[in-house]
Amino acid sequence: MPYAHITGWGMAVPEKVLTNADLEKMVETSDAWIRERTGIRERRIAGPDEYPSVLGARAALKALEVARLHPKDVDLIICATSSPEHLFPATACLIQDAIGASKAGAFDLLAACSGFIYAVHMAAQAIRSGAIQNALVIGAETLSRITNWKDRNTCILFGDGAGAFVLQASDRPGGVLAAVMHSDGSGGNLLILPAGGSRLPASIETVTNGHHYIYMDGREVFRFATRVLAQSTLEVLEKAGLRLEDVRWIIPHQANYRIIEAAARALKLPMERFIINLDRYGNTSTASIPIATCEAVEKGLLKAGDKVVFNGFGAGLTWGALVAEWSGPLPSATRPIHVERYRPLARLRSWLRRSIRRLEGLIWGRKA
Repeated sequence: MPYAHITGWGMAVPEKVLTNADLEKMVETSDAWIRERTGIRERRIAGPDEYPSVLGARAALKALEVARLHPKDVDLIICATSSPEHLFPATACLIQDAIGASKAGAFDLLAACSGFIYAVHMAAQAIRSGAIQNALVIGAETLSRITNWKDRNTCILFGDGAGAFVLQASDRPGGVLAAVMHSDGSGGNLLILPAGGSRLPASIETVTNGHHYIYMDGREVFRFATRVLAQSTLEVLEKAGLRLEDVRWIIPHQANYRIIEAAARALKLPMERFIINLDRYGNTSTASIPIATCEAVEKGLLKAGDKVVFNGFGAGLTWGALVAEWSGPLPSATRPIHVERYRPLARLRSWLRRSIRRLEGLIWGRKA
């Protein structure tokens, strides 16, 4: 079977920064209170024209450029998101169109903050089965749109952003080595967005009662997260036949500094072994792991040959972990069109496809 290597990575975050000082003017809180309980000092907030597909497409094109892979060579796009633009069409399909990945299948994956782990694992399995050669996995969020900015227990936590990985098939050993995925639906009410599905459809009542905002039982979620983060790390290493000593970095879901500290104590590891950037971005759900990974590469911390564990947890309840040998671009890769030059071409192609569909509709309508 071929190996599934992570050959490209990219991130995109909004320009607008919301600091703890800004939140002090919005709700009863303080910078010291937020930092002590979460470790967060600021987060990014999407602008009026920034949606998960917009941020996701930016991150995706950057990842493709690193991998030196043309969008038309992508076979599969999986977008993990907790804040999709619509129930349908899938945000992944909007990204597929935006980047011009004309041959790719695309779908969204809903596993909350564990979604990126799930999605990378599924893409890797598709590659290892021989079904596809190249996959694009994206975590994209605009959580600010479903956050209650009057609830200090949740509004201090979340931010917006997107991150992406390119996975490619290769005969060279390495890449994704093992993964584990778990869920416990009995805790589904602990972290939930009540409205938006068919159980509580959008209505005046759901809007008035705030059902379209995130609800979280912070204390119970904290207990759950501190337990499963270390457990999933040890479980995935055992599955891969590795020890903690073999791992260079652990990149956890960036939700809360105290949760990561608890995991470090349970694993008997120093905090220096963990990649952490939640102080500047907050909890970006599915985007947090790829964003942290991109910054680790940019800083020269994560290098080819390093073994790294990604682990996450979230609503569902869901949790999981994945261990990989970091690869980098494949030696045989060819450089695609530069991102900044490619975006206008992708937009033009998208406009042409829409125009052709409208024209076909008119023609078939007249024939009918």
